[in-house]
Amino acid sequence: MSSRRNFSAEFKAKVVLEMLREEETLSQIAARHKIHPNLLQRWKKTATEGLPGLFSDPRRKSADDLGKDSTINDLYRQVGLLSMQLEWVKKNAVSTLSLHERRALVDWEEKEIPLSWQAWLPGLNRSGLYYVPAPLSEEDLLLRRRIDEINTSHPCYGSRRMQAVLSRGGLSVSRKRIQRLMRDMGILAIYPAPKLSAGDESPKFPYLLRGVDIDQPNHTWGTDITYVRLRGGFMYLTVFLDWYSRYVLSWAFSDSLSAGFVIEAPEDAFKTARPKIINSDQGSQYTSKSYVERIRDESDGIAISMDGRGRCMDNIFTGRFWRSYKQEEVYLKEYASPREARRSTAEYIRHYNFNRPHQSLNYRTPREVYSGEKAEKVNIM
Repeated sequence: MSSRRNFSAEFKAKVVLEMLREEETLSQIAARHKIHPNLLQRWKKTATEGLPGLFSDPRRKSADDLGKDSTINDLYRQVGLLSMQLEWVKKNAVSTLSLHERRALVDWEEKEIPLSWQAWLPGLNRSGLYYVPAPLSEEDLLLRRRIDEINTSHPCYGSRRMQAVLSRGGLSVSRKRIQRLMRDMGILAIYPAPKLSAGDESPKFPYLLRGVDIDQPNHTWGTDITYVRLRGGFMYLTVFLDWYSRYVLSWAFSDSLSAGFVIEAPEDAFKTARPKIINSDQGSQYTSKSYVERIRDESDGIAISMDGRGRCMDNIFTGRFWRSYKQEEVYLKEYASPREARRSTAEYIRHYNFNRPHQSLNYRTPREVYSGEKAEKVNIM
């Protein structure tokens, strides 16, 4: 096993600037520098969190240091409790965090805590920490594109039918590989499946919208995640959409399926209004403790609803937006970089909200209906 590499501050700053420019995907930058993506994300987080300090008043900093001294003394008094809590933390980290989130906890710069301990605590395989993913092959990119297109047109297709469609198009690929790609892309076929999650401790919420009349804006918001292809990789997009008006209230991109961007995405929406109900699927991002707490912190009056098992109609309006976005935007363009994807998507969503007439809204725009014009009520049977 190779020894741990040391990186200068200048090198870290250079790489963080590359990430902020968004001219390449995270996986492309990681492969070029042979550095794990989780470490790059940690550098970026450290840099962005430290930016306010560049403009802070030095006189206040000395007062903060005094407060830190007091905090340190308190921490020393609590050291004796940590050994008793260690096993409890380990147990909960493994049961409540995804593999990606647990890997993101590893601090490669930490000298006092060996990597073996950092891997043991969240239940990670140490050898897996050194793995640097290679750039996606042309074949892999082609398969992802076709799977995305098929899923957009036929969201009920599972891996068997997906394999058959790909084979008819001249792409011979095993079902196991298709399952892995669909899992990486965050794609789940919409059909009733056996109930195998009896031991899953993550919270599940009932579907609250069956037979409910949605007759005004901000009654129900829907949210979901979709895969967005790029020329040399991919990203993930999440939106919060008002069901009554089809108005996209907020959106966010991410280079991974961690829960972080789903938690940050509704910030702009909450500046506008608060709904009675927020509906999502039962994905790990939406059942995470952090997401649930974020909604609860905003208002106790917001009810959380989740799609029923095998109910393709339960989140139909968000699904229809994905179909429009893919067919009218993504499939017509070849995004060269994350920055281009973000800019072009922003332009499309603005067009969708303010200029694109909807047949279901009597050919008015989502913005017009969201702003007060009447539309037909929505009811999911």
